[in-house]
Amino acid sequence: MRSWSVSAGRILGIEIRIHVTFLFLLIFVWMTDPASHAPISAVRGLGLVAVILVCVILHELGHAAVAVRSGWPPKSIILLPIGGITMLDESKALESGSPAPLRLKRDVRIAIAGPLVNLAAALLSGSILLAVAPEIHLWMKPWVHSNHLLRSFVWVNVCLALINLLPAYPTDGGRVLRAWFSRSMDPVHATRRAIAIGQTLSTLLMLLGMIANLWFTLIGIFLFFGAQLEERSAIFQSVLEKVRLEDIMLTEFATLSPADTLEDALDKAVHSLQDDFPVVRGSDMVGVISRQKILDVLRAEGNGYVQSVMNRIFEVASRQESLASAFRKLTARNLSIIPVVEDQHLVGIVTLQNLMHSMALLAESRKLRREALNP
Repeated sequence: MRSWSVSAGRILGIEIRIHVTFLFLLIFVWMTDPASHAPISAVRGLGLVAVILVCVILHELGHAAVAVRSGWPPKSIILLPIGGITMLDESKALESGSPAPLRLKRDVRIAIAGPLVNLAAALLSGSILLAVAPEIHLWMKPWVHSNHLLRSFVWVNVCLALINLLPAYPTDGGRVLRAWFSRSMDPVHATRRAIAIGQTLSTLLMLLGMIANLWFTLIGIFLFFGAQLEERSAIFQSVLEKVRLEDIMLTEFATLSPADTLEDALDKAVHSLQDDFPVVRGSDMVGVISRQKILDVLRAEGNGYVQSVMNRIFEVASRQESLASAFRKLTARNLSIIPVVEDQHLVGIVTLQNLMHSMALLAESRKLRREALNP
């Protein structure tokens, strides 16, 4: 997902990323505006895209506020022209101890918050425009156009709310549908069923756009993009839960001793591909240290011993634990390495770097196998 989006900073501690489809939206606005070759019209087209972006941000902040109150704080939000994809805190998102009815109520509350915020914004801004600027002609068509940005703000909010009430995953209506399916099936299969319905509706919208209005085609394309992103996320979650650490852990790795000097440790790091190292005394693991930590201390304080700067707070895991468990441990304490132990002996390590690489490869291999079985 990150490879198709760019960071736009943080709001309330939540990373905001803008998906590349906003660029497609801008191109569409310029191509459908008869006067798009004029510089002022091009600027207005950019202004219309900015209006849509603001409305989407309002929509997603509504979701985020309710998610935080429900105990599911988002870590980042990827914005698309039809809404956004919220990346929840993995340590919370992977918990499944709540009863299904409670999860359904929570998901519905989070989903409906976005459209409600858009409707509230449309009602408030529309009322203000009718009171102080009646010459804008709020009810005149076209409702959304680059020449009428204030009027467009009102109607874009209305359109976002209506689009997200469709049962076309990943819209909010589609998320409610997925939550309903989750009552009788596992989350991954529920997501895939909702995605299939969403892709069908997006195809119908694209066909409708060819007959009625090109905006329907554009909305259908964005829905299809969103469904593809969510399908990758569903595969990712499936990998997290089903694959064991013994399948991906590093069994050949370098260790350091607490008695090693930092210069010796750096020399070992130079000859290793690892970024993080277990610190072992005899057969006992006593800490962890990163290559970057070694460099930073050497630059700031000069040579010393690993024991004095190693991190003594770390988590351990067993061979049979899932990737989901390892990911929770890594993110809960902002760690970058987890030792894997068996009978109190260190048998492997899982680093954040190799974990992410392995999950991506496993997800792709599973997708390829599924496509081979269902050509």
